[in-house]
Amino acid sequence: MADFRRVEDMKKLGIIFGGQSTEHDVSIMSAASIIKNLDKTKYDITQIYISKDGNWNIHNKIIDNPEVGERLTDLTKIDNVMEELRKLDVLFPVLHGKNGEDGTIQGFFELIGVPYVGCRVLSSSLGMDKAYTKVIFEKAKINQAPYVYIRKGKDKYIYVDSEFNETIFTLDEVSQLISEKIKFPMFVKPSNSGSSVGINKSKNVQDLKENIAYASKFDNKIIIEEGLVGRELECSVLGNEEVVASCVGEIIPADEFYSFDAKYINNTSKGIAKADIKQEHSEEIRRLAIKAFKAIDGKGLARVDFFLDEAKNKIYINEINTLPGFTQISMYPKMWEESGISYKELLEKIIDLA
Repeated sequence: MADFRRVEDMKKLGIIFGGQSTEHDVSIMSAASIIKNLDKTKYDITQIYISKDGNWNIHNKIIDNPEVGERLTDLTKIDNVMEELRKLDVLFPVLHGKNGEDGTIQGFFELIGVPYVGCRVLSSSLGMDKAYTKVIFEKAKINQAPYVYIRKGKDKYIYVDSEFNETIFTLDEVSQLISEKIKFPMFVKPSNSGSSVGINKSKNVQDLKENIAYASKFDNKIIIEEGLVGRELECSVLGNEEVVASCVGEIIPADEFYSFDAKYINNTSKGIAKADIKQEHSEEIRRLAIKAFKAIDGKGLARVDFFLDEAKNKIYINEINTLPGFTQISMYPKMWEESGISYKELLEKIIDLA
């Protein structure tokens, strides 16, 4: 029987995407996939697009299979953002990266009093800032790769030790110090970035200097991690108080590591929704994914990334992503589909959790 539900009975859902971060284009791709898979008999959808220059707009036509870098048209500028958002029942931020999953827009939603999908202010900001997630994971006694934390300050670099004491160095000096603290190869990462933007692998001190300088273009906080030999594994989590974990998936990158190009451009990267690993490793990763999510006070959803060193029989946490990608190639929904929850069902559960 057809569903003749009236529009006034449908949930008014705002999908917010785009934004001013380096992941603007990825956000559009995720939003297109979500909108395509939402049950149009249950949700009265408003598409809200934030341009790269920060303007909020209603997007008037359904976005369908956008390409990386595609420019959106058919927009109506929103004059009063707060008033527009308060017309809606639930907000679904599909905003990866800075100002989207770092707690800033979540704080705005809290102020205007509209329920929203995903982690709240504290867990969003912690999950986005790799320097501080590492502090939380250390407290939770979850294994991590050896790392160094530095900050860029004008033309100098500030080394921050394990007790948060600070020492100022030149780029040459801090690079030499790091090379004495941890082993090559190393990965240099902006502390606040996603989709592997600004991340590079360093094989020697010269690489390290260049990669630190490059990472500092994206954030003044920089993490340098010792490279681990192991399989790249991921696990999806879902819930507020009662949190459940999906099966464990595996990433086989096309490049040396899972860079932005390897994720979204070079289609020879592979995401395997269910990894062929020992049951004991799968169970431990699922347990640690839930533990990490709760450690940052997570709510709604997240994807937690790990390394598995089978030779040492050791699992290391890499990072937690509080607003994981929802594109057609994204692992978060793929792992849930493998675990028995379809894409459409998953979206409904996430919205209900809001």
